Amino acid sequence: MRYSLIAFCIGFIMDLMLGDPNYSWHPIRLIGKLIAVMEKLLRKRFPKTKQGELVAGVFLVCIVIGISTSIPLFLLSTLYHWNRYVGIALESIMCYQLLATKALSVESWKVYKALKYKDIEAGRTAVSMIVGRDTQSLSEAGIIKATIETVAENTSDGSIAPMIYMLIGGAGLGFLYKAVNTMDSMVGYKNDRYLYFGKVAARMDDLLNYIPARLSAYLMILGTMFTKNNTKNAWKIYRRDRYNHASPNSAHTEAVVAGALEVQLAGDAYYFGKLYPKKTIGDNIRPVEVDDIKKANKLLYITAVLGMIMFGGMKLLLLIVLNNYFVR
Repeated sequence: MRYSLIAFCIGFIMDLMLGDPNYSWHPIRLIGKLIAVMEKLLRKRFPKTKQGELVAGVFLVCIVIGISTSIPLFLLSTLYHWNRYVGIALESIMCYQLLATKALSVESWKVYKALKYKDIEAGRTAVSMIVGRDTQSLSEAGIIKATIETVAENTSDGSIAPMIYMLIGGAGLGFLYKAVNTMDSMVGYKNDRYLYFGKVAARMDDLLNYIPARLSAYLMILGTMFTKNNTKNAWKIYRRDRYNHASPNSAHTEAVVAGALEVQLAGDAYYFGKLYPKKTIGDNIRPVEVDDIKKANKLLYITAVLGMIMFGGMKLLLLIVLNNYFVR
C-alpha cells in the first residue's frame, strides 16, 4: 500500500508538470481502440434487438474491464516481485497517465487563446475536442459555457475520481475506473445507436462517479475560498441545481462553478444534429466572458491539489495506524 501511495504522489506531480503524454500507445487510447474493436465484433455476434444489444453491452463491459485491469495488475505484480523500485517507477507512470488535470487545462486554454484572438471558428474547433455536443454553430458565449462546463465536470472525472480509486486500490483500480469512464464517453449516449448497447456502461459510470462527484463538489467549494470567487453563491447554487442534469453526477461540480463565477451554464444543446432540452444551472447574474475559462481552470488546479492533500493524507494516516497496530 505504501508503494502505491509513493507512486501516486510521483504520478500526480508528473501530471501537473508534464500534462498528458500525446502518443498512440497511451493506455487510455488503447482502451478506446479496444472498445471500438469490441463494439464491432459484438454487434456482429448479437441480434439488433433491445435484448440483444443489452447483452452485447454487458459483454463489452466485462471484456474491456477484464483486459484493461488484468494487464496493468500483471505487469505491476511481476515488476514489484522482481524489484520494488522498478515497480514504483512503473506504477508512477501509470498514475501519471491516468490523471488528466493539466491536459484538461491545456485543451481548454486553446479555446481561451482562440477567443482572445477573436477567432470564433478556431474556438469552435478547439472546444469540439473536449465536448460531446455539436459545436459548429455555437456563439462565443456558447463556446465559453461549453468549455467551463467540461472543465467543471472533468475536475471529477479526470482528476478527483481517478485519484480516489488509485489511492484505494493503486493503479489497477485506477485503470478499472478509466475503462468504465472511457466506455461511457464512447458508447454511453442516449441515442438510437447506443441507448441499449451502452446502457450498462453508462450505469456503471454513474455508480463509480456517485461519491467522487460529490466529494469533488465539496472540495471545489472549499477551493473557492482560495480564489476571488463567490463561495456563498457556490454553495447556494450547488444545493439548488446539483441535480439539473440527466446524469446523477455531472451537475454537481458544474453547479459549484456556476455559483462561484456568478454565471448561468447548461441549457439546451445539440447532439448529433438533434436538439436536446436541458435545464440551466446557476443564475444569470452576469454574462459569461472569456476570462471565466481561466477562473474555472484555477478552480480545477486548486481542487486537484486539495484532493491530493486530503485523500493522500488520509491514506498516509491509515498506513501509520495499520503499521503501529501490526508492530504491536
